[in-house]
Amino acid sequence: MNLHIVNIIIKREYLTRVKKKSFIIATFLVPILFAALCTLPSLIMVMAKEEAKKIAVVDQSGIVASALSDTKTVTFTEFSGVDPAAIKASLDSLGMDVLLSISPLDTARKTVNAMTYSGKPLGVDMTGDIERQINDAVEQYRIASYGIDGLEQIMEDVKPDVRLVSYQMDESGNETLSESGLYMMLSLVLGMIIYMFISMFCGMVMSSVIEEKSSRVVEVLVSSVKATELLFGKIVGVAMVALTQFFMWIVLTVLILAVVSGITGAGLMDMGVAADPTAQLSGMTSQLPEGAVPDMSSLIDQTVAPFDSLATQPSEMSVIFSTLKSINYARLIVVFILFFIFGYLLYASLFAAIGSAVENEADSNQLVLPLTVPLMIGFFIAMFVYKAPDSGVVFWASMIPFTSPMVMLTRVLFGVKTWEIVLSLVILIASFFGCAWISAKIYKVGILMFGKKSTFKDLWKWLKMK
Repeated sequence: MNLHIVNIIIKREYLTRVKKKSFIIATFLVPILFAALCTLPSLIMVMAKEEAKKIAVVDQSGIVASALSDTKTVTFTEFSGVDPAAIKASLDSLGMDVLLSISPLDTARKTVNAMTYSGKPLGVDMTGDIERQINDAVEQYRIASYGIDGLEQIMEDVKPDVRLVSYQMDESGNETLSESGLYMMLSLVLGMIIYMFISMFCGMVMSSVIEEKSSRVVEVLVSSVKATELLFGKIVGVAMVALTQFFMWIVLTVLILAVVSGITGAGLMDMGVAADPTAQLSGMTSQLPEGAVPDMSSLIDQTVAPFDSLATQPSEMSVIFSTLKSINYARLIVVFILFFIFGYLLYASLFAAIGSAVENEADSNQLVLPLTVPLMIGFFIAMFVYKAPDSGVVFWASMIPFTSPMVMLTRVLFGVKTWEIVLSLVILIASFFGCAWISAKIYKVGILMFGKKSTFKDLWKWLKMK
């Protein structure tokens, strides 16, 4: 194989694709869309407020109406001794939006039934708020029915409010706060990204091969270069396009999110003030007599060893920031690049072989199915790695080369021994060279075959040719 010729083909493939308008548009559009997806849920939650409703209340139990309190979105109006059917038939004329009907009190079960009637369905938040107030009213009635002085306070005092705080220890014994939910979200995102990139760019390789074959351009190309040189030049060229676009997406997305956070993120930082030692120090000094010196040792003990004191439970934001800080980003990026490159090369070589065996993309559906199935299996396993990252299924899926690019990347976040990563990578690289040899043999024959729809039997026949 002439590396100089392969290099020329790589440059041709790379420059041809990065100069396309579709590449430029996608490069700048995707980060904007991704940043929008990151910020849109928060904006929707802030902006999507339910319209205020006027609720007519007919309370036949006598315990609920007095406990209902108006909110920003709900105004209650009691109609005592009125038939609910009459209210239901004249909601509009009464200026009401909803009828809340409370059944007579069930003295045996000490509860009530509640129904709402309205022209439009109520929102989930409004329904939940009404249910909460009704349940609080029933709870107050049940407490009062026991006739025990101070029972309400007793029940409030016995309610536990324990929050599990997780610490992750490294090999040196250093402890950092960790949040499993954040690891779950990151693993889902990483698994989705690498699956999307491999499937998208491998499809690009196959489409390019089919396009050159159907237009008969390949006949001119193989007269000047070897088929294997054309194959690997095309695969590496598209890989460089993929890496270029990916890193541009990362940079642009980070820049966009940084700008958005700078404009709207002031409140986010304020949420973590309670966990700031300086805030604790201010609180301590404000309670001391004038001229007194605070006991710094107690503050240090609380900050360094929060598990020794219930008064220093870390805030949710401090846990999130600590978890993000504890991630070994250098290791994560290296693992992502290596597994993406060799996972892509493995699948791209096989997709290119399939592309060489057909004359249009419609004919490739049957042949490409055995490749898409393991790719999708790896994606689905990666989506559930967070539940049991060290289980047997996940471990072996991170070793099998057709699923390891997705699964191993998601496992890294939960802590994977270095030897497992190295072994998985060695198997993946060895599998790539084996698949590349198989694909090259099929490609050399298939790229010049016309007029016949190829089958797996034909691919096997071409593979056995010398």
